Amino acid sequence: MYVHSAQPALCPHIEWAVAGVLGVPVNLTWTPQPAAPGTLRAQAEWVGRPGTAAAIASSLMGWQRIRFEITEDASPGVDGSRHAYTPSLGPFTAVIGANGDILVPENRLRTAMMLAAQGRVVLEEELDRLLGKPWDEELESFRYAGEGAPVRWLHAAG
Repeated sequence: MYVHSAQPALCPHIEWAVAGVLGVPVNLTWTPQPAAPGTLRAQAEWVGRPGTAAAIASSLMGWQRIRFEITEDASPGVDGSRHAYTPSLGPFTAVIGANGDILVPENRLRTAMMLAAQGRVVLEEELDRLLGKPWDEELESFRYAGEGAPVRWLHAAG
């Protein structure tokens, strides 16, 4: 989980939201975010049941002044997931295969092709959106600014 930027006043609320999902107290290490002066960043890893990333993302999407990414690795019998949120783009969610690739469901591809055939979208742009490219582009400067930041492990086995 990467909280790329958050107003300092939101930091305790973010910790409470994550703790509510994990069922254990959470105290993240917050550091300044150079890509957005006046904001803070934190990152953590956890071990838990499948679906935890989606639950954490859902609990954080209500605030509009944060940027975050949460990735859940695939586990036996369960695909992984990636969730991202930015104030300007809103939420992004994708299924992640065991090899780390984004898996785009067939119906979403068919819809993209239909909308492009109707002239309502540009196919290449719609495919980029399905792959999360706009979120990657917006978050890249925040990721780079976090290089070398401390990582904290959170444990919530269940």
